[in-house]
Formats: sequence, structure tokens, C-alpha cells
Amino acid sequence: MRLLLLLLGPLLGWEVSGGDLPLARLLADAGGFPARHAWWAERLLHDGLRGLIGALLAAQLLLWLWAPRWAPPRRELGYGLLGSVLAMGLVSLLKSFSHTSCPYELSEFGGVARYVPHWLLAVWDGGPGRCFPSGHAAGAFGLLAAVVPWWAHRPTVARGLLASVLLIGAAASVAQMARGAHYLSHCLWAAWLCALCAWLLARWLEKKRGRPQAAPQLAAAELSA
Repeated sequence: MRLLLLLLGPLLGWEVSGGDLPLARLLADAGGFPARHAWWAERLLHDGLRGLIGALLAAQLLLWLWAPRWAPPRRELGYGLLGSVLAMGLVSLLKSFSHTSCPYELSEFGGVARYVPHWLLAVWDGGPGRCFPSGHAAGAFGLLAAVVPWWAHRPTVARGLLASVLLIGAAASVAQMARGAHYLSHCLWAAWLCALCAWLLARWLEKKRGRPQAAPQLAAAELSA
């Protein structure tokens, strides 16, 4: 939780700075976002990553059904899969109530909406809305919950999985910002909410196990004691 609270500071600082729109302007002009339909952004990092995320969720399901001996306990794998789905679902639910439109829908970029900060919850911007937080980024960062069961049983594997999830999430976020589909804050909030869901899952698993989930070094010390 300390790390989540520390990350919340820069995130709120970015919100206060109002940097979303200036950053979007660096990626677009009056004709819109040049990368909106670029192959690398739309096909590779949007459609391609969406397919990859779906494949990873399917792999989680297969791993839960198979339950190999080298993996975490089956019930924990199931909790990780459920946590991923719930994290993604939470962001999707928040999006459905959002009055914020995507950057490419702003009038200065060829759309019809005006810029309104997403914290003005009751104010419509004249566009279709339903753009905050980033669902595509949440599809990647939601996999953080699937990493949680590995920390107590295979910490080396967990580190590799964590790095992979963060890399996929960063790529998804870059693609959406370049395409004008989201502001930076949309992606950062999606990441933070998914990390919060993963932390809650970790705490719950600690209680289920009946003891704190130790870091690898602490676990090794306990075994040698």
C-alpha cells in the first residue's frame, strides 16, 4: 500500500498540472492524430495487444484447469484470474459512467467535443463520452492480479511476469495516446486502479494462508531458521 500511495502523489500532481491537453497537442494537429490509423499503433499495439491479452487470459484459464505441480495452488490461480477479470471490469464500469470524450473527439482535433477535465463528473463535453479511464490499458494492467499468486511460490517467475505486464501496459498506453484514444491520465488511473485490485487480492490471499506473504528474502530466512 505504501507504494500505491507514493505513486498516487505523482499521479495527482499530473492531474493538477493540467498536462493532458498540452501532451495531446504534441501528438496531433487540426487534422487529428496522424497515428490514429497507423499500422504500428492501430494494428500492432491496439488490435495485436488486445489479442495477446485475450490469449494470456485464456492461458490463465488453462493453467487453472491443468494445475501443474510447479505452479501456485489451483485455488490461488483461480483467484488471480478472477482478480484480473474484476479489475478490467471495474475500469469498464467506470468508463460507462464517464462524460469524458476521447482526445480525437475534441473540436480542435477535428471532432465535436470541448475539453472538460474528467473530474467534473456532471459536465458533458459535447461528445460521446465514455472514455475515462483507459480500457485498453486496463486490459494489460489488469493482469497484475494474475501475478499475485506467484509471489509466494515462484518469486523469480513472478518478477518476470510483473515486468512483462508492465511492458505490455506501457505499450498499450503509448498506442492509445498516440492514436488520440486516451489522455495520459486515463492510462495512469487505469494502471493505479488495477494495481489497487492486485494489492487487495494479495492482502486477501495473505489472510487465507493465515500468515503474511513474505518477500523472497524473508521466506528464505524463515526456512533456514
